[in-house]
Amino acid sequence: MAHRTILTERQRSVLFDLPIDETAMLRHYILADDDLEIIRARRRPHNRFGFALQLCALRYPGRLLTPGEVIPMEITRFLAAQLGLKSDDLAGYASREETRHEHLAALRDLYSYKMFTGRGSRDLKAWLERTAETARSNEDLARRFVEQCRATQTILPGITVIERLCADALVAAERRIDARIADRLDDEMCSRLDALLTEMADGSVTRFVWLRQFEVGQNSADMNRLLGRLEFLQTMAVDRTVLSGVPPHRIARLRRQGERYFAGDLRDISGDRRLAILAVCALEWRSAIADAVVESHDRIVGKTWREAKRVCDARADDAKAALKDTLQGFSNFGSALLEAHEDQASLIEAIQNAGGWSSLRGLVSTAAQLTDTLAADPLAHVVHGYHRFRRYAPRMLRALDIQAAPVAEPLLAAADIVAGTETTTTRPLTFLRRASKWHRHLNHDDGNRLWEVAVLCHLRDAFRAGDIWLAHSRRYGDLKDALVPTEVARATPKLAMPFEPELWLADRKSRLADGLERLARAARAGAIPGGSIEDGVLKIDRLTAAVPEEADAMVLDLYNRLPEIRITDLLLEVDDEIGFTEAFTHLRTGVPCKDRVGMLNVLLAEGLNLGLSKMAGATNTHDYFQLSRLSRWHVESEAMARALAMVIEGQSALPMARFWGAGQTASSDGQFFPTTRQGEAMNLINAKYGHEPGLKAYTHVSDQFGPFATQTIPATVNEAPYILDGLLMTDAGQKIREQYADTGGFTDHVFAVTALLGFQFIPRIRDLPSKRLYLFNPASCPKELKGLIGGKVREPVISSNWPDILRAAATMVAGAMPPSQLLRKFAAYPRQHELAVALREIGRIERTLFIIDWLLDADMQRRAQIGLNKGEAHHALKNALRIGRQGEIRDRTAQGQHFRMAGLNLLAAIIIYWNTRHLGHAVDSRRSDGLDCSANLLAHISPLGWAHILLTGEYRWPKR
Repeated sequence: MAHRTILTERQRSVLFDLPIDETAMLRHYILADDDLEIIRARRRPHNRFGFALQLCALRYPGRLLTPGEVIPMEITRFLAAQLGLKSDDLAGYASREETRHEHLAALRDLYSYKMFTGRGSRDLKAWLERTAETARSNEDLARRFVEQCRATQTILPGITVIERLCADALVAAERRIDARIADRLDDEMCSRLDALLTEMADGSVTRFVWLRQFEVGQNSADMNRLLGRLEFLQTMAVDRTVLSGVPPHRIARLRRQGERYFAGDLRDISGDRRLAILAVCALEWRSAIADAVVESHDRIVGKTWREAKRVCDARADDAKAALKDTLQGFSNFGSALLEAHEDQASLIEAIQNAGGWSSLRGLVSTAAQLTDTLAADPLAHVVHGYHRFRRYAPRMLRALDIQAAPVAEPLLAAADIVAGTETTTTRPLTFLRRASKWHRHLNHDDGNRLWEVAVLCHLRDAFRAGDIWLAHSRRYGDLKDALVPTEVARATPKLAMPFEPELWLADRKSRLADGLERLARAARAGAIPGGSIEDGVLKIDRLTAAVPEEADAMVLDLYNRLPEIRITDLLLEVDDEIGFTEAFTHLRTGVPCKDRVGMLNVLLAEGLNLGLSKMAGATNTHDYFQLSRLSRWHVESEAMARALAMVIEGQSALPMARFWGAGQTASSDGQFFPTTRQGEAMNLINAKYGHEPGLKAYTHVSDQFGPFATQTIPATVNEAPYILDGLLMTDAGQKIREQYADTGGFTDHVFAVTALLGFQFIPRIRDLPSKRLYLFNPASCPKELKGLIGGKVREPVISSNWPDILRAAATMVAGAMPPSQLLRKFAAYPRQHELAVALREIGRIERTLFIIDWLLDADMQRRAQIGLNKGEAHHALKNALRIGRQGEIRDRTAQGQHFRMAGLNLLAAIIIYWNTRHLGHAVDSRRSDGLDCSANLLAHISPLGWAHILLTGEYRWPKR
């Protein structure tokens, strides 16, 4: 039987090689007293050595030693030290083949090891078939199988046998899942699904391709195109129960395959497989399009508000000239009246001389109009968006399966009236809060247009807050269903919080009392580092840099010692050492990409912002269609994340990285990237970055300079909710203990959740003196700090919501919902959501403790400054890398934009790895020249340079 290869050489090595690092040997190869007694029963030294070596190999990795296998020197020394032998004593072992077999038999008898035969092998094969359905990759299944063999003390069969067994199990699992889905479809549904591949839509593409071509829209025309697709999928009525019992990652893989197949290729696939892909796509796209509809409505509402604000601002600007003339006129009348009053002359004559009564009446009328104009808010102008809403809103409300919490039921009833499903002449206002500004404007509503706009605006806010939701939605689902059960929350080990609120509150009260007393003493003594509190006012001095003068000269010298290199050679060198291209497995088979140079071309095209067509013209190895095929079947978000994790792990293990930190602190910041003019229509303009549209890459950077996580976010959103995504959803992020952020990255909710999850959150707050302290008992505050108090903590709110606080934190840890999504819901309407209010109160406590510590700890301030500087230094490297398309991100789809940002981040991480490695060599060279390379100087070196790397020109790869 032909060898079925599903693993790379590097992956086989991880599973089968003997460990040579000290940590692994200490874990697996320490011999117990009874082991030593059995080993010493062998007469000759080489037999004792060989017997011990075979025992260790059976324990880990769990296999037999092969004849003639070269044993690493690290292992022989480690075992020799325990046995009281010399490393050379192993040389004579197994000169007789029978000796090795006799030792194996003795080991099996003494330690109950068994071969992969008979009933044991049948049980393991059955276990493998069951496990294959839940395995996330070929490597994952092979690793699980090896671990199961170790657990059952079954000696591992050969690697070719393992690969064949795993491949067969994966194929069988795939076929079972396909058949399970297909068997739940009746004949009529099968015909409807197959028709998607032949029926044409818009006269140019098949219905199947038409359905998957959707993106979040920005106007009513886009919205109606989305609704057309949603309504079509709803009429198909594929029952969601067809996917019951199918692992989520299997569903995601089937969907991703459906999004890459052309209709003709999909028609050629076997029946069960084809029907499974079509059914999954129909269900997944239905939910995704419904989410896109809600997001599009969110954008349209936002656009309407911005236009109303612009109209409001424009009218205020236009009124400035009239305001000046009116004030001048009143000034003239006032001066005349005051002069007449002082001279005891006739006031009537004074008015006549100043311009007359008609002029005064005109000034009063103009002043009244100006008062209304300047006092107006955008609410007065949002009604102009009525016609935009009317073109899609009734259809949208009829198509979406909206469900509501009790607090939002009046809003849902009003939405039914807008949709036309409820016929009534009354327009209820019960969905508005009593103090809402809408009431004043609705009193003058003509034709109920403003009322409809009010309903649709409140729908947007309710979706954001989670007061209304969609069934089977990932982004806009029911918040209560998304939170893990209380039992799961209590079993989550990563929560840095007790199960009883009283314990947590008592601890925070004690810490607050101690912190306030320390701060008050420092204020009295004038001992606050870099600041002072005078008359209840906090003053902060600017933090000065602390870089040794010799550091700059050493940086220049080290970079001068680095070899110049082409970017192509750099990529090949790093891949030879790490194998990050192995992370890009085939979406259908799970086999790592075999065309390494082709995959590097694709990654380089993404990272340099060239695009595949430009890269095809610049490379000497691949044409556009080859690169496109590789991109379509191998590049996806998970693969990008796996490759990045491999590079980050490799860089952190380099000796040079240890001078910069231990990988336990990180900073996060957003970097703005301009987009094409299409971004303006998508509401991607942030005035902070000028008038050009764009998006942001929000990146987490460790103290070792590794950019271990990145997300593409709109330029207009708050960065704070995305901090926890990078910390909780990556392995490197979970090692972080201190997280730094700039002013834009902090909210009270972030303070709360980071503390509850055990992270030390240290933001650099620009306007820190304006931030207030919140106490349990403000009356007991020291008098020196009275001016800094902002209010009292609402302790009962925290206690009553503590179980849900536990659930929310555990949900973020479990990854059931991205933390940013949950935090954005909490931030949407805190006045209506008790859990959000409780988290805000916890955040106020944590923020108060942080401010106290910040003011008293100059070292903390400096650590945050250094960490943020590392993150900001990444921006220059990435700006230098995105050389294509004038630096603009021109991809129209969210997926294309994400791949562009992820590719740029991966390329930056690869360059950082190469620089880190070669800076280490440069340091060795500098030391050999007798020059200073002390640790305090090396801490100021950065692996972010690129002047020695040739980034432009033709990308020619050496033939191998």
